[in-house]
Parts: sequence; structure tokens; C-alpha cells
Amino acid sequence: MGASATGLRSRAFRRLLAAWGASSIGDGVLTAALPLFTAVSIRDPLSVSIVAVASVLPWLVVALPAGALVDRWPPRTTLILSLVVRSGLTLSLGALITLGSANVAVLAVCAFMLSSAETFADAAGQTLLVTLAGRSELERANGRVVSAETAGVEIAGPLAAAGLFAWRPEFCFLAVGITFVVAGLLTATVSVRIERPEKREITALRTEVLEGMRFLVRQRTLRVVVGVVGVTAFVTSGVNAVAFLYAIDSLRLPAASVATLLVCTAVGALAAAPLASRLALRWGSGRVMICALVVLAVGIATLGAGGSQWVAWVAYLVMGVGAGAWNVLSSANRQRLTPRSLMGRVTSAHRVLAWGLMPLGAALAGPVASMTSLRAVIIGAAVLVIAIAVLSAPRLLGLARAINHAEAGEVVESSPG
Repeated sequence: MGASATGLRSRAFRRLLAAWGASSIGDGVLTAALPLFTAVSIRDPLSVSIVAVASVLPWLVVALPAGALVDRWPPRTTLILSLVVRSGLTLSLGALITLGSANVAVLAVCAFMLSSAETFADAAGQTLLVTLAGRSELERANGRVVSAETAGVEIAGPLAAAGLFAWRPEFCFLAVGITFVVAGLLTATVSVRIERPEKREITALRTEVLEGMRFLVRQRTLRVVVGVVGVTAFVTSGVNAVAFLYAIDSLRLPAASVATLLVCTAVGALAAAPLASRLALRWGSGRVMICALVVLAVGIATLGAGGSQWVAWVAYLVMGVGAGAWNVLSSANRQRLTPRSLMGRVTSAHRVLAWGLMPLGAALAGPVASMTSLRAVIIGAAVLVIAIAVLSAPRLLGLARAINHAEAGEVVESSPG
């Protein structure tokens, strides 16, 4: 393809964002419909767990090699193929449900394959984002992506799933397949200046995976940013594991209203996404990232200290603001600190760390709450997030300097001679 303009106002970026929005709606429908269909059709806790594990497992076992392969392949082509595969899988699953042939084995295999394809789409999408937005506009670009993902995955998708599932469950999966087709068609119209990565010696896949992990470990500021993501995911997953029960038992929130807490989180994240990039331009990304962690901790503490129903909604709104601002800025700065040739591998390593620690946080929250109380788990999580903010502050405050060094090194490395 010929050269094309880049930046947030370019046609290419707008089409990529539209594709991201379409696939996010599909992800939202799928996230709600697959476990719901499993629970309703099979009605066996073990089967539900099997499908849930199959959905998460690729982020632990497939993501790292997927990132290495994405660094070898053209990102746009990889993203299109991933969307085609995901569309084919969901359309096939919808057909099997219609025929009454969707047993637990079929659901688990489909869940595993869908998430496996998503690991490729995620890494390729991140590479395309950096290429099309340009490094100078990464905060604003990630703000728009976070807004599109939040609106699709947490609001539009689940609402669509509720309506479609009440009509015919298989329609959920047919709709997901259509959204992935739309996303693939939009991606196919994206014009990229550099479609194929620079030629380099192809080494063993294991060697390339280790190269990405070594870079992540040795780049101190990147290590801190990704490490904070992992530890925060561990803490917040623990809060999420007990928060609904706490809201019902301690705050007397009606069970039918519990789902509205997630909507409050989404609203907070949507509000924070565009604001975070503006604040970062004025005060610097590092300061705003530290403030985002503090806001997240305040939201968690508000939930734990509350004594009435309205506190739960306010707390989740505040948590959404903190998490949304952090997600925008941590993504932008992770991308800035990572050479393009390693973007897929570092993105996948980041996902592995976050997704790997989330089940552990959820698993520990229950036993700790049994030994102490639900409130103690939530307050303890707030204290841990504050500790994370304090410990990471020195490195985050030096973020601009680290990015300058990283980008200077990448320019030198890529220059001829």
C-alpha cells in the first residue's frame, strides 16, 4: 500500500477505531452470553468452571508465542485473519446451538479457540495503533480506544446480549460473528504506511519469546509500569470476587441492582479516558498515573467504609475513573517504551502478567474474607493500592526521561550504518 497520513484525524486511524468499537461490542456480547448459555443449558458448576478456564487459559499459554509471531507478521493482515477466525467460530457455535449439539466439550473448545485468536488480534491491534496514531498522540489514541472498549464490552455488548438471549440464545453468537465480520471489513480498508516489519533474521520462536521477556525485565521503567498493572489486577480481582456479596449483605443493595455497579465503573472509565490525556499534557503522565492509583484506592476504600446503598454506586464510579485514567496512560507509555520490533511480545507479556494474577487474587479473596471479613478484604485492597502508588512513584515521576532515552535508543538502533 502507498503512504498514508497518520494521526488521530487520519482516515486510517478512524477506521481502525471503528473496527475496534465493532469488535468490542462483539466481545461484550460474547463475554455475557457464553457463560450464561453454559449455565442455563448445562446447569453443572463443574462444566461452567471448565468453560471459564478454557476462556482464560490462552492468555497464559498462547499469548507469549502469539506476540512473537505477530512481531514477524504484517499487523493488519494478522488482525484481519484473527477476526475472520473469531467470526467463523462464533457463527459455527450459533449453528451448533440451533442444532442442539453444543455440549460442554464444544463450548470449551470454542472458548479456548476464540481466546487464542484474540491474543493475536490484541497484539496486532496494539502494533497498528502505535503505527497509525504516532507516538506523540498515544495518550489521546489510547483514550479513544479505552472509551470504545468500555462502551462496547461493558455497556452495549451486555445490553445486546440480554435482549438477544431472551429472544433466542443462538442469536447472541450469530450477532457476535457479524460484528467480527464488520470489524474485519473495516480493518481491511485501513491504509498503513509500513505493512511489513523490517526484515530481520528469523530465529526460533522460543528465542524470540525470551527476547521480549528479557527486554521487559531489563527496561526498569517498563518493568514498573507492567508490574503495577499486574499487581493492581491481582488486587482488584480480589475486590471484585467479594464486592457483590458485600454490597448485598452489608450495604443491603438489592440483588437485581448489583449489575448497575458495573455500569457505574464503565461510566467512570468513559469520563476519565479523554480527561487523562489532557491532564498528562499539563502535569506529565507520571504524576497523573500516580493520582489515578490514588483515586482507585479512594474508590475501593469508600466501598469498604460505606454504610449505605448509594455509597456502592459512588465507589464504583470513582474506581472506574481511577482505573480508566491508569489504563489510558499506562498503555500509552508502555507503547512508547517498547521498540516496534518487540511490540507484540511485550504486549502479550503484559497481558499474561495481568491475566495470570487475576485468578490468584480472586482465589485468595474468599479464604481471607472467611478468616477476617468482607470489609477487611476491601479495606486491605485499598491499602495495597496506596502502597503500590508510593513504591512506584519514583520511577513513574522519571517516566519522561526514560521515554526520551528509550526513543533515542530506538532511533539509533534503526538508523543505517
